[in-house]
Amino acid sequence: MGEPRYLLDASVFVEAARRYYAFDIAPRFWERLIEHASSGAVGSIERVREELDRGKDAVAAWAKDKFSDAFFPTDDGDVLACYRRVMNWVQNQTQFTDAAKAEFADVADGWLVALAVVKPCIVVTQEVLASSARRRVPLPNVCVGFNVRYIDTFAMLRELGVQL
Repeated sequence: MGEPRYLLDASVFVEAARRYYAFDIAPRFWERLIEHASSGAVGSIERVREELDRGKDAVAAWAKDKFSDAFFPTDDGDVLACYRRVMNWVQNQTQFTDAAKAEFADVADGWLVALAVVKPCIVVTQEVLASSARRRVPLPNVCVGFNVRYIDTFAMLRELGVQL
């Protein structure tokens, strides 16, 4: 299986499970994610799986049991080099507080952008662009900074032709 076309942020899994595609309400959503991961269209990164694991909930169990093969490593030399560029870019953005920058360094978002740059992918996130954000570094802001296309879950489902 090659690199995925769509690279999913943790927010995609968490928001879906907690809100509009809960496992007991919309099992077909989760089945379709697995199907598209099997075809190579959808995936994520190991660091997102680690974030999901910390939740110790149904999403973490599903990710481990059903989606584990769709989490890609980020230890490629080109990805590591790009990640350094991403982190430097974030550090140089004066609008964000130091606490926001430190939080960004602890999450998977920078790695998602780095992989998306190196293996051209579309980042899928429920976060929204926030040009005036100060207290957190929104993933879409970084995507824009690196000319990476980002979309939300619904746009991805439409582009994949998924019907639930």
